[in-house]
Amino acid sequence: MMYFAHEMSRAALMPLRMATDAQSKLLRHPLSPLSHLPGARSIASAYGVFGDLTRRYPKPAFNLHSTVCDGEQVDVSEVIIQRKPFAQLKHFQRSVSRPDDPKLLIVAPLSGHFASLLRGTVKEMLPDHDVYITDWRDASRVPLSAGDFGLDDYIDYVIDFIEQLGPDTHVLAVCQPVVPVLAATALMAEDKNPATPRSLALMSGPIDGRIDPTAPCELATKHNLAWFRRNLVHPVPAPYPGAMRKVYPGFLQLTGFVNMNFDRHVDAYRGLFKSMRDKEVDKIRRHREFYDEYLAVMDLPATYYLDTIQRVFQEFHLARGCFMHRGRKVNPAAIEKTALMTIEGEKDDISSPGQTRAAHDLCVNIPDARRLHHLQQGVGHYGVFNGSQWRESIAPRLKTFIREA
Repeated sequence: MMYFAHEMSRAALMPLRMATDAQSKLLRHPLSPLSHLPGARSIASAYGVFGDLTRRYPKPAFNLHSTVCDGEQVDVSEVIIQRKPFAQLKHFQRSVSRPDDPKLLIVAPLSGHFASLLRGTVKEMLPDHDVYITDWRDASRVPLSAGDFGLDDYIDYVIDFIEQLGPDTHVLAVCQPVVPVLAATALMAEDKNPATPRSLALMSGPIDGRIDPTAPCELATKHNLAWFRRNLVHPVPAPYPGAMRKVYPGFLQLTGFVNMNFDRHVDAYRGLFKSMRDKEVDKIRRHREFYDEYLAVMDLPATYYLDTIQRVFQEFHLARGCFMHRGRKVNPAAIEKTALMTIEGEKDDISSPGQTRAAHDLCVNIPDARRLHHLQQGVGHYGVFNGSQWRESIAPRLKTFIREA
């Protein structure tokens, strides 16, 4: 009933939000007598913050309409090259053909936020790579008739997308997908699949969550699977297309994210209030650019969520050598020709240093000359794939690794 209660509370707040929005405009408009009252600007700013905190945040757009290749600006268009019930394969197609640029598949996390969270990752790789991304669908939008979706299905999707792109594809997995992407690569390598990735970059994900467990890892081991099923899995209410599908709601995941850094978010909205009051347009824009992305969340299929909790965070199947895919054991040692790079952030509080590097201990048959590890000093989880450290320190190393693979 939690999902239903959440939707009812949103609906109940709608009239109040409309009223405060109207009051805010009256208190701000220079022709309104109310705007000249003492404290009018502060009251209007408080109403504005209330509106930001209570509105719905839709799926963000990538808004990557151009890039620069060899010093010239070229157009970029988003093209869907494969559609599946729970995801689509999106191509950032440049208007200039550059056949020598490496094909790069970015596997976005299916962990609450939309693939557009990797906008900065895509933007930095676009000038020198032919970029594709897995654009996962909000499970509340997927009808029950589409069937179920679990961790094995995730691996199948990754293999299918890689095969769609063909040989010599480079793959970058960010955060959550490092486990299923490594498993998919191992299965393809063992099958001698010609589309087996040429290189694999794993970024800040839980290959072995036993290493220096973070708060999310400790939460997973603190409770048994039945607790997660009982407390965190809920049916989607009408009128969503996925009504009655069991999901891990995005708003619960967002609550967990916010609680991890609660004081920081309180300070951010305190700063938004001051910026609105003082008409600091640039600060308001920067705040909203971040939170329009951060507060836009999606529901996860319950089977996939519970599979991940059990097999990745509670029982550590891949790290322990007992990870199975549809009854078949996954053997990372089968990977021999795919170059491997692992990337971690020194201050990562979601996947701590060492958890991703553990992939090297599993992929024992990759030659030393084709493997690389990079630990970025001074950055947290999001700083690994977005921001100045990503652009200036991490991306250049990743690009070199891909070119030399």
